[in-house]
Amino acid sequence: MEPFLELALELIEASRRHEEYRDIECINLIASEGLKSPAVREMLRLSMDLESRYAEGENDLEGHVKRRYYQGQRYITRIEDCVTDMMKSLYRCGWADVRPISGTHANLATFKGLSLVTKNRKMVVTPLSCGAHISHDYTGLAGMVLGLENINHAYNVDEMNIDPDRSAEIIRAAKPGIVTFGGSLFLFPHPVKELKEAADEVGAYVVYDAAHVFGLIAGGEFQDPLREGADFVTSSTHKTFPGPQGGVILAEPRDERMRRGIRGVQYAVFPLSTSNTHLGRLPALGITALEMKVFGRDLARQTVRNAQAAGQYLYENGLKVLGEAKGFTMSHQLAVDVREYGGGREIAEKLEAANIILNKNILPYDDQRNREDPSGIRIGFQDVTRRGFRRGDIEYLCDLMLDVIKGRRKPSEVREDVVAFKREFNKVEYGFKSLEEAIEYLDRSLKG
Repeated sequence: MEPFLELALELIEASRRHEEYRDIECINLIASEGLKSPAVREMLRLSMDLESRYAEGENDLEGHVKRRYYQGQRYITRIEDCVTDMMKSLYRCGWADVRPISGTHANLATFKGLSLVTKNRKMVVTPLSCGAHISHDYTGLAGMVLGLENINHAYNVDEMNIDPDRSAEIIRAAKPGIVTFGGSLFLFPHPVKELKEAADEVGAYVVYDAAHVFGLIAGGEFQDPLREGADFVTSSTHKTFPGPQGGVILAEPRDERMRRGIRGVQYAVFPLSTSNTHLGRLPALGITALEMKVFGRDLARQTVRNAQAAGQYLYENGLKVLGEAKGFTMSHQLAVDVREYGGGREIAEKLEAANIILNKNILPYDDQRNREDPSGIRIGFQDVTRRGFRRGDIEYLCDLMLDVIKGRRKPSEVREDVVAFKREFNKVEYGFKSLEEAIEYLDRSLKG
């Protein structure tokens, strides 16, 4: 019994220390991690009972609850329908499914549902080495779980983007059931509009994985995939869209082809891949959608400005920042080649020792067999932007990073400055400070 009790004590202490370490002592530059507002956190705390409930069943072609197989759904149904309609309004579409519990789950349901509808196992994807998420790849969900056959888009390393002319030829030759866009290393808008015609010619559904740029899309600062030709948009809800962990799928049921696709995806959500849809996150997801409606444009604009400012500053100070000819980035991310200084793994570990948290990242020209020690690091600016960083703060942060990367100071010395600097940013901007503040805003707005 004693070792078990000691483990319980260690669990409690590690959990407490994590909250202090990552939220108070570290500067977070992981591109896939968002920062929730006090109001969203409060909403999560008020939704504890929902975390214990089930809501299996079918939805209709507007994304609303159609049939559930448990009793006690009176308010659960209202919650799910409200959140669904808020997401539809925010992204200006006619259908949404908020039941997926992650971005990968949203991809699973979409890829599976559409492959059943098209009876086609082929899918054109961005190469994993060029930024696609592992769930798109033959080594991940798409291939190993769903048994789909991947055909790679052509990729232009100089542009850090899909080559539309060569990819159109690939799509026409391969005749896939699905053509995907989006990914994890995602600096510039993908050529959805340019490749829509080729996808339509072969009867392929266009799926855009917006997980990393979902908040930027809501703020009007990236591209608008649904208006540019995407049939389905999949996403997580906790990166640049700063909500609780979860997933979502969007589409427009404009004709029978799209309605067939939506029904296929809904079938893949339930009954094929979901039982408990983690209901406790849904109210907080709705509050995040409200915040993005109110503050999203300013948040997205400042996030991109901060990323671009960092790209310019790091480049001017000798680092190889990719995408120079195009302004380094149009999203929240930078890709930096640090092979000259020891490589992605070494630099990420040294920065971690200085309490600057980011990740190593494979770059398009790397040896694909060397994913554990790639050339690059990936830097995301959505967290620091929401904490209030502006250009001067970004440049000071870059100086701290350069001290570590170039070996000008030991990571332990830089860590002291990082912790002190982080203390200056103890609030969350571009959101509501409390649920009461959100309610007051709604009351004022509804009264005129």
